[in-house]
Amino acid sequence: MCCSTVESIEAKINKYTRKWLGVPPGLSDVAMYCRKAKLKLLMKSILEEYKCGKAILVTMLEDSDDPMVKTMQLSIKTDRKWKVAEAIDEAKR
Repeated sequence: MCCSTVESIEAKINKYTRKWLGVPPGLSDVAMYCRKAKLKLLMKSILEEYKCGKAILVTMLEDSDDPMVKTMQLSIKTDRKWKVAEAIDEAKR
Protein backbone atom coordinates (compact mmCIF):
# COMPACT_ATOMS: atom_id res chain seq x y z
CA MET A 1 0.00 0.00 0.00
CA CYS A 2 1.41 3.39 -0.88
CA CYS A 3 1.13 6.71 0.97
CA SER A 4 -1.36 8.15 -1.52
CA THR A 5 -3.77 5.27 -0.81
CA VAL A 6 -3.41 5.81 2.92
CA GLU A 7 -3.89 9.57 2.43
CA SER A 8 -7.14 9.02 0.51
CA ILE A 9 -8.44 6.67 3.22
CA GLU A 10 -7.52 9.22 5.88
CA ALA A 11 -9.24 12.02 3.94
CA LYS A 12 -12.49 10.03 3.83
CA ILE A 13 -12.27 9.23 7.54
CA ASN A 14 -11.55 12.89 8.36
CA LYS A 15 -14.55 14.01 6.30
CA TYR A 16 -16.96 11.76 8.19
CA THR A 17 -15.33 12.53 11.55
CA ARG A 18 -15.81 16.26 10.95
CA LYS A 19 -19.49 15.66 10.11
CA TRP A 20 -19.94 13.49 13.19
CA LEU A 21 -18.29 16.08 15.47
CA GLY A 22 -20.19 18.94 13.85
CA VAL A 23 -17.06 20.98 13.16
CA PRO A 24 -16.61 23.02 9.97
CA PRO A 25 -15.25 21.14 6.95
CA GLY A 26 -12.39 23.64 6.74
CA LEU A 27 -10.95 22.54 10.10
CA SER A 28 -7.38 21.48 9.44
CA ASP A 29 -6.00 18.03 10.09
CA VAL A 30 -3.46 19.60 12.43
CA ALA A 31 -6.29 20.82 14.64
CA MET A 32 -7.85 17.36 14.68
CA TYR A 33 -4.71 15.47 15.66
CA CYS A 34 -2.95 18.08 17.82
CA ARG A 35 -2.62 17.15 21.49
CA LYS A 36 -2.31 20.77 22.68
CA ALA A 37 -5.35 22.27 20.94
CA LYS A 38 -8.72 22.86 22.57
CA LEU A 39 -10.19 20.01 20.53
CA LYS A 40 -8.27 17.03 21.96
CA LEU A 41 -9.29 13.88 20.15
CA LEU A 42 -7.90 10.51 21.09
CA MET A 43 -7.14 9.78 17.46
CA LYS A 44 -3.89 9.49 15.61
CA SER A 45 -3.25 10.19 11.98
CA ILE A 46 -3.53 7.01 9.93
CA LEU A 47 -0.74 8.23 7.67
CA GLU A 48 1.59 8.75 10.65
CA GLU A 49 0.76 5.27 11.97
CA TYR A 50 1.46 3.81 8.51
CA LYS A 51 4.84 5.56 8.34
CA CYS A 52 5.78 4.48 11.87
CA GLY A 53 4.83 0.90 11.08
CA LYS A 54 6.99 0.84 7.95
CA ALA A 55 9.93 2.36 9.83
CA ILE A 56 9.60 -0.17 12.66
CA LEU A 57 9.47 -3.02 10.14
CA VAL A 58 12.66 -1.89 8.41
CA THR A 59 14.56 -1.34 11.66
CA MET A 60 13.47 -4.75 12.97
CA LEU A 61 14.75 -6.42 9.81
CA GLU A 62 18.02 -4.45 9.83
CA ASP A 63 18.70 -5.14 13.52
CA SER A 64 17.75 -8.82 13.40
CA ASP A 65 20.03 -11.40 15.03
CA ASP A 66 19.37 -13.87 12.21
CA PRO A 67 22.24 -13.69 9.68
CA MET A 68 19.94 -14.67 6.78
CA VAL A 69 17.61 -11.77 7.50
CA LYS A 70 20.52 -9.32 7.82
CA THR A 71 22.00 -10.28 4.44
CA MET A 72 18.67 -10.01 2.60
CA GLN A 73 18.12 -7.09 0.27
CA LEU A 74 15.40 -5.02 1.92
CA SER A 75 12.65 -4.05 -0.46
CA ILE A 76 9.89 -2.37 1.53
CA LYS A 77 7.34 -0.92 -0.85
CA THR A 78 6.70 2.81 -0.48
CA ASP A 79 5.94 5.46 -3.05
CA ARG A 80 7.51 8.60 -4.52
CA LYS A 81 6.28 10.95 -1.81
CA TRP A 82 7.93 9.21 1.13
CA LYS A 83 10.80 6.75 1.29
CA VAL A 84 11.19 4.74 4.47
CA ALA A 85 14.97 4.37 4.07
CA GLU A 86 15.43 8.14 3.77
CA ALA A 87 13.22 8.76 6.80
CA ILE A 88 15.23 6.29 8.91
CA ASP A 89 18.55 7.78 7.78
CA GLU A 90 17.30 11.27 8.64
CA ALA A 91 16.11 10.11 12.06
CA LYS A 92 19.48 8.50 12.81
CA ARG A 93 21.35 11.77 12.12
